Amino acid sequence: MTPYEGGKKQYQQSRNFHFIKVNNSKLFSIAAVNYLYFRFMDILLLILGALLIMLGLAGSFLPVIPGPLTSWLGLLSLHYTSKVEQDWGFLGWTLVLALIIMVLDYLIPIWGTKALGGTKAGAVGSTVGLVIGIFFPPFGIIFGPFVGALAGELSKNPDRKLALKAAIGSFLGFLSGVALKLIISFVYLLFFVSAAWKGFESWL
Repeated sequence: MTPYEGGKKQYQQSRNFHFIKVNNSKLFSIAAVNYLYFRFMDILLLILGALLIMLGLAGSFLPVIPGPLTSWLGLLSLHYTSKVEQDWGFLGWTLVLALIIMVLDYLIPIWGTKALGGTKAGAVGSTVGLVIGIFFPPFGIIFGPFVGALAGELSKNPDRKLALKAAIGSFLGFLSGVALKLIISFVYLLFFVSAAWKGFESWL
């Protein structure tokens, strides 16, 4: 029986704990203290993991946050609780997937932008437009990246038709990267909820 299991059993037997005497003073049972410590750490790691998962979803839109990798850190935090078995194989392939998505998130917008004649200015404009658009939901999030891309392209190319075509390329490249990160981060959210539910169901 692990210290966690022993402490849990002892704690359930009496909420007043069992005491041991040292130099005529009462101390909590070591097993009970261990149980409370592990329980506290489980709650802390669960909350930390949930926050990282949510931050990872936000990172699908915010360029300063690596969305899938942040979501993976949430899974890692959950697997360090005593209620969820540490599956290093699962953590390994989900980490590799997160890293692959990070690389693709960098390459796909470049490919999409170049395919329709977009420029770096348009790609930067899409990012700036999204950041500004977040403060004006929901339409700002939808149209902000495109308006930003168009503004960026117009700053480099005065021809409106060519700038519009390039802006569409920049916008589609940016959008594809966001969609890819969002899908993976959402899948990691489902993994997190499933593992947390199975592990912590006994607390409900």
